[in-house]
Amino acid sequence: MTSQEIRNQFIQFFKEKNHKFVRSAGVVPFDDPTLLFTNAGMNQFKGIFLETEAADHPRAVNSQKCIRVSGKHNDLEEVGRDTYHHTFFEMLGNWSFGDYYKAEAIKWAWELFTEVWKIPKDKLYATVYQDDDEAFELWETLTDIPRNHILRFGNKDNFWEMGETGPCGPCSEIHVDIGGDPAIDGSHPELGVNTDNPRFMELWNLVFIQYFRDENGDLTELPNKHVDTGAGLERVVAFLQGKDSNYDTDLFTPILDEISNLSGVKYHRDEQGMAHRVIADHVRMLTFSISDGALPSNEGRGYVLRRILRRAARYGRNLGMHDAFIYKLVPTVVAVMGDAYPELRERVAYIQKVIKSEEDSFSQTLDRGLQIFSSLVEETRSVGQEKLSGESIFKLYDTYGFPVDLTSLMAEEEGIGVDLPAFESLMNAQRDKARQATQFKQTNSQDSAWGMIQDGAHSEFLGYTHPQLDTSIAQVMKTDKKIFIILTQTPFYAESGGQVGDTGRIYNAHMELQVLDTRRDGDSIVHETQLISGEFNTDPVIAVIDIKRRGHIIRNHSATHLLNAALRKILGDHVKQAGSLVDDQHLRFDFNHFEKMTAAELTEAERLVNAEIRKNTATNIRSMSFDEAKTEGALAFFGEKYGDEVRTVKFGEYSHELCGGAHVQATGDIGFFRIESEAAIAAGVRRIEAVTGEVAEEHARLERSAINELRHLLSSDVEELGLKAQHLLDEKKALEKQIKVLSFDQAASVLTNILGNSQLIQGVNVLSEVVEVSDTEALKDLGSELIRQMKSGLGVLGTVIDGSPYVVCVVSDDVIAQHKLKAGDIVRELGQQLGGGGGGKPQLATAGGKDAAALDSVIAGVFDLIGERLG
Repeated sequence: MTSQEIRNQFIQFFKEKNHKFVRSAGVVPFDDPTLLFTNAGMNQFKGIFLETEAADHPRAVNSQKCIRVSGKHNDLEEVGRDTYHHTFFEMLGNWSFGDYYKAEAIKWAWELFTEVWKIPKDKLYATVYQDDDEAFELWETLTDIPRNHILRFGNKDNFWEMGETGPCGPCSEIHVDIGGDPAIDGSHPELGVNTDNPRFMELWNLVFIQYFRDENGDLTELPNKHVDTGAGLERVVAFLQGKDSNYDTDLFTPILDEISNLSGVKYHRDEQGMAHRVIADHVRMLTFSISDGALPSNEGRGYVLRRILRRAARYGRNLGMHDAFIYKLVPTVVAVMGDAYPELRERVAYIQKVIKSEEDSFSQTLDRGLQIFSSLVEETRSVGQEKLSGESIFKLYDTYGFPVDLTSLMAEEEGIGVDLPAFESLMNAQRDKARQATQFKQTNSQDSAWGMIQDGAHSEFLGYTHPQLDTSIAQVMKTDKKIFIILTQTPFYAESGGQVGDTGRIYNAHMELQVLDTRRDGDSIVHETQLISGEFNTDPVIAVIDIKRRGHIIRNHSATHLLNAALRKILGDHVKQAGSLVDDQHLRFDFNHFEKMTAAELTEAERLVNAEIRKNTATNIRSMSFDEAKTEGALAFFGEKYGDEVRTVKFGEYSHELCGGAHVQATGDIGFFRIESEAAIAAGVRRIEAVTGEVAEEHARLERSAINELRHLLSSDVEELGLKAQHLLDEKKALEKQIKVLSFDQAASVLTNILGNSQLIQGVNVLSEVVEVSDTEALKDLGSELIRQMKSGLGVLGTVIDGSPYVVCVVSDDVIAQHKLKAGDIVRELGQQLGGGGGGKPQLATAGGKDAAALDSVIAGVFDLIGERLG
């Protein structure tokens, strides 16, 4: 069976048992700040387990894209060394949300493994939690697994927890004996289960979420018990295809073949093949993470990507690949995985551009970094040390972009260790500095708690069509300054998809609340309010949004859709939304593109959007299945989480996107669109800021007023303003140049008079004088002229500019060679005497200070200083 068939069989097996297929969430969890990457199949269902969201189907099945490279789930060091650890992998899973429980989960797992996939029963072992008698008995009674193959283990191996507090429960794992290790006692092979022994491989974990752990560590039974299972596809495929290694399956062999083709180095399944395996694993991780919106950078998940890419590039060097090569493997990854994850096919060119750009950037520093690494290793050995110092590791990281694990790897190859604690100390010091700029205060009191006013359904959003509603308060939470309210029905749009939350009023006869913001918390729409009159009460209320503000917001939101379409037409289909912000004042649209947009491209984008506005095309909003929407060509917005039923927004044949936000009734309602700026915000990501409607008109009026003022000042027509302004700038530069030449000539003429004041010290001609110049550039020019005229010697010139003292030191090459006198060393000492500092090259260096009164004595003391240095 192929991996595609195995994946499909798993999904179909559970669909036939009334499970609903749920598409894989992206590996970049933009809606979960606690995770850098999606690392388990349950991540997208976390809200259900925490009971902040309601499940819209009691049973689910999927194949989830996962990445484990950080935190406690970090398999990076094992990748390539063994046959089954990966940074990217797929997790097959089936879930029950308060529906079936242990019996069905165990029975169906056994059925799939032994009846569908025909895994020999005597090769399978089931582990259960040490106190879970129920699971033990179910394995005994519902399956025909040998009784001595049911094993009990403790908390470390068979108890699952989401965190220190929250949902948790026992689990039951299924292991397979793949053989090949005679060291285990033949009569007790089970001794190898849940150890590092490669003879046994865990294939499936059945988690039974039945408890809630509180802050004190106490467990209480959950009213609704859940099932969360996970089977690693790569391991299942390896076993079913009869392979000893995941890398020998059809998930990896095409990639390994292409690496061999590019490098000319044949793949070996032993230790020699580690470079091939690491690269194959890492390119899969990079392809999926970039496809789902992550980008290499210097922090967070972006730094993880950069580490992975540079690690792969370093292993490529081991195979003789010194030029960019990782990006060439992306089409092979897509060919293997594109049927299961069609989003990859849409983004091949973009993924390749991101990776190649990062490879090219790293190659510029890699060779120099490797030289520095070699010198640090040599220096370490020369002083008899066995470890690279923390300072050395930090230098490679901070200056040359070497991830610490890459440095550790290279050190291991050289047979020396690394002082990681010292490195971490330096890193923590750097983080502390950065953290000072990112402090924030929590707005809610820790003692706050929601009070239930009405049971039942709440947070029904009717704001697409109802700007005002008669409604009721379902829940309330009070803090010192704010009142947070959940309504049964609401017209207020909660911040989502880049569109900010609505503001407005909630009131009745006895109170008025100002709604400051509206946000979503799980399934709840939370209104942040402030009491502005009366006394708070829970009587029925009228909720009304600020309709004028909403109007500004929806104009900007609809304009982002038109702008996205315009950019794709002008720049190409590789353009994807990479973030947005839509408020009442402006719109911000981030998109994937690798070059600065030209003025002509920006003008064309404005022209296309305004042309669509003038057409006044009616907005067509429909609800349909996600698959139907994709078939019709609707674009998905970046970072959004889409269910099976989606809402599409279409403007004629010009723009068609999935979107849950509020929009204008027709494009003409936008009025007018203006681009204000375009800039880079990250590697491969550009940002456009724009305005619409009244704000755009006001910006145009201000611009017209400024232009009219310039026309009056320059006595010019609009068409000639640029030429007139350029002419004035050219004149200014010419005059400044003339002034500089005259100033230099005047100062240079002084040199003739002062050259005779030089002194011969130990065979070196030394001159030190105070002069008058206009600026520091003129001082340096004068120094250069001084040493030209002196031919051989050392000169120091000092001056006062705007109340501050400055000096320049110049030294001829022969004096540097014969007497080891360097301008940089001298000005550092002079700068200190002036209350400042300085530096520069051996031939010319400058210094500045604060004590202008000391300049004369410092300049006069130069002769003694040089005399001391010459002995």
